Amino acid sequence: MESVSAPPWLESLLSTAFFSICPAHRDGPRSECNMYCLDCNNEAFCFYCRSSRHKDHKAIQIRRSSYHDVVRVAEIQNVLDISGVQTYVINSARVMFLNERPQPRIVVKGGSHSCETCGRSLLDPFRFCSLGCKLVGIKRNGNANFILSTKNEEEVRSRERIGRRLLTSKEEEEEQEEEELREGGDIYQSTPPPTHSSNNSNSRRRKGTPHRAPLGS
Repeated sequence: MESVSAPPWLESLLSTAFFSICPAHRDGPRSECNMYCLDCNNEAFCFYCRSSRHKDHKAIQIRRSSYHDVVRVAEIQNVLDISGVQTYVINSARVMFLNERPQPRIVVKGGSHSCETCGRSLLDPFRFCSLGCKLVGIKRNGNANFILSTKNEEEVRSRERIGRRLLTSKEEEEEQEEEELREGGDIYQSTPPPTHSSNNSNSRRRKGTPHRAPLGS
């Protein structure tokens, strides 16, 4: 069942260990093995390996938040149907966790949503807390899948073309974002907070000095 509902590289991705130092580029500033090639379906590699060995392949970058591996929704949604998996906003990037995280056995009062696989409390009415938990759910029940529908294939290819064009110009921005994610805490938001302009707020509160109308003689 899982072979039909999930791509062959997914289970390998979820079991891969990331963030070791690449032995071939250990002196480089971006030598952490935090990338995975969906075409080769082999092992984690670093930024420099991608440029030399996986230049024209489908590759995704794994990031880290509080020692747990996450992937940006913008990358993984191009190759997987991620419906039903809880997403989080961490340092302005929408991400999802690769695997189930250890959790204290404490009942959360007022929590109305939980992962169907591991029971973790969720912020929103999703079915799973991670890609790994969704895969387990597929194997158990077969009532979900990771395969993108054919009607979305053109949209996916279009997003991939745009992504490749923007990759070079965004390398520095993504490097900084990756560092922020690696140092992020365990406080997540399901949606970005609204932005308010303090100047506009103050200007609405400010009023002119009241003046009395002159008294008639």
